[in-house]
Amino acid sequence: MVKKIVVGLLAAIALLLIFAATRPDSFRVERRIALQADPAKVYALLNDFHHFPSWSPWQSLDPSMKVTYSGAASGQGAVYEWSGNDAVGAGRMEILKTVPNTSVTVKLDFLKPFEARNTAEYTVAAAGGTTTVTWAMYGPSPFISKVMGVFVSMDSMIGKDFERGLANLKAVAEKPAAAP
Repeated sequence: MVKKIVVGLLAAIALLLIFAATRPDSFRVERRIALQADPAKVYALLNDFHHFPSWSPWQSLDPSMKVTYSGAASGQGAVYEWSGNDAVGAGRMEILKTVPNTSVTVKLDFLKPFEARNTAEYTVAAAGGTTTVTWAMYGPSPFISKVMGVFVSMDSMIGKDFERGLANLKAVAEKPAAAP
């Protein structure tokens, strides 16, 4: 009887691993939101990491997180590094490419709680009096990620954070400028 249970468990694990191996080699998570704000204002919030804490969905998870800025002040070459509690981990972002008032591409390196190398893209598009911001993240799915993906998808893990971050960005971008 015990032998049958062990063989059954091993067969289930083997099937799980085989199924995981058939999963895609990459992932993409994407969310968007419409804002009532000038595209230049929105782009400025995305292109300068000094503004990131004002709309980041992770800032409230560790208000005492250590953040350092280096490289360019904003735009290509700007670097944002963070180290915090277990909820935010540690990592580094570097702006690789920008197209004024249109897009910002960021190299995203997670160091803790797990290592990962991904790309984040913010696109800004104006149409009909609104500005639509799309936040996407994509990268490779190594085998361990494929196994984890059998139980929980990257989209469900990160999508809610992106939605919260975009809602924060909307609040910041739509706030009227202070009177002089």
